[in-house]
Amino acid sequence: MASVASPAANTGSVDDRHLRRDIGLLGLTFVSLGSIIGSGWLLGALYGAQAAGPASLISWVLGGAMLAVLALVHAELGAAYPVAGGTARFPHFAFGELTGFIAGWAAYLQAVTIAPIEVEASLTYLNNISWVQDNMNMLNANATLNGLGLIIGTVLMLVFTFVNLVGVKFLAESNTITVMWKFAVPALTVVVLLLVSFHGSNFTSSGFMPFGIHGVFAALPAGLIFAMQGFEQAIQMGGEARNPQRDISRAVIIAMVVGTTLYIALEIAFIGGIDPAQLASGGWASPMPAGDFGPYATLATAAGAAWLASLLYVDAFISPAGTGLLYLGTSSRLSYALGRQKTAPPQLAQVSRRGVPIVSIILAFIIGELAFLPFPSWASLVGLVTEATAIMYAFAPVSLTALRRIDPDRERPYHLPAPGLLSPIAFIAANLIIYWSGFEATWKLSLAILFGLVLFGLTRVFTSADNRPDIHSPNAIWVAPWLAGMVVIGYFGSYGVGAQLKITNPWDLLVVAAFSLAIFYWAVSLSVDSDCAAGAVAAEEDELEAGPDLSVPG
Repeated sequence: MASVASPAANTGSVDDRHLRRDIGLLGLTFVSLGSIIGSGWLLGALYGAQAAGPASLISWVLGGAMLAVLALVHAELGAAYPVAGGTARFPHFAFGELTGFIAGWAAYLQAVTIAPIEVEASLTYLNNISWVQDNMNMLNANATLNGLGLIIGTVLMLVFTFVNLVGVKFLAESNTITVMWKFAVPALTVVVLLLVSFHGSNFTSSGFMPFGIHGVFAALPAGLIFAMQGFEQAIQMGGEARNPQRDISRAVIIAMVVGTTLYIALEIAFIGGIDPAQLASGGWASPMPAGDFGPYATLATAAGAAWLASLLYVDAFISPAGTGLLYLGTSSRLSYALGRQKTAPPQLAQVSRRGVPIVSIILAFIIGELAFLPFPSWASLVGLVTEATAIMYAFAPVSLTALRRIDPDRERPYHLPAPGLLSPIAFIAANLIIYWSGFEATWKLSLAILFGLVLFGLTRVFTSADNRPDIHSPNAIWVAPWLAGMVVIGYFGSYGVGAQLKITNPWDLLVVAAFSLAIFYWAVSLSVDSDCAAGAVAAEEDELEAGPDLSVPG
């Protein structure tokens, strides 16, 4: 057990400092729930309905079930190994530095781009108000940010950065207030629309499943998985949890149940709230009038609840902004983890006197600013972010199975039920999400991972031999065939513009499942040995065991 430092430690080096363990169960739950409820709730139902019609309800249930299995896997890992940036650290423990870096890089790509995406969503919604359009328009004709939009977006990113630099306790407390609002508004929206504007005939008038089973699956990466992702944020903050062994698994499970239930209710309210005349005219391809950017606000106005529409426009700014605040923080924990593993510049692991990874937070701000420039619309980025998330999630069930075998004596406050069954199912689920995201997203993310490996190599070149860890490349050889195989399956599959439509439903699902199982069991067989895993975990014992770091002034 790490000892409590003496007061003299206040003058110690940055390397002597730890992340502050200041977040309780409520804070962890709200970190995950606040990430789940973002811009996705405002647009997810619309894009889901356009892809699948009323059968998008099946998509939400299916997506919720798939993510629930992955959440349970993460819950066991997060409680057993409560370290910051856990999605990067678990594969590191099980397969060594190279695999840990690839998993961490995929997670970082996902997390660091969400803050600017959410900021852009906030400003786009705000720009939908007539007064804003007339007096302080923030968008170009192609819906990207103009000069004023970039300035205001930068101010928001600076606010996110300041809150994260102040400390994780302030981050959690400010997020708690935001999440209460973020949950209350969509819940109120469901109640109002069900009471004043519900047309049950919408569920059957054009057929319950107008686009077939293909549409049900296509709806998942069209915004549904993006909307429900975020449960892992409590795990990324595991190094700052007050009682991680008890609270992390509970926070993940609670947030996932609440978020999924809310999204299903929102889809029911959205489908039932559409004007039957508009549905008869445009069908499910165009269930809303052309040019309407805020679907729930449009439904509220049509139902005579203008007050709710006004509230929704306010929330359309607050919800994405709150999620952006969280993701700037969690992305910095991922780069902190890579720096601590010495697979990225070690400066990223520097901790301030307030117990936060200061260099990683500043880097997240810089990358977020750069990301504003090439970003198109919210919808066109959802597939890429969803795929990066699925790649990140896929490493968890493989790592859990490997760590159960090579680190069997680890205390596990939460146990995944039937791990021999659910772990491979979770890996299949992640790969199906990758496949449904489309061929273009798969090959683009694979190229981004190759770019990350170049950065990994440069880091090693500029690291002295004494501080350069073994990368355990033999334990990582399964990763390249796995990603390459998913690209090939996507190319011959049924999703994405570049797909060749050679494999159709349900054979494509069987191909993905069989390929996933082959990779899963091969990967587990390539894990590091028990001594190597023990050494990697022991190197993090100060994080795994440390209580609140009293050497850092509050």
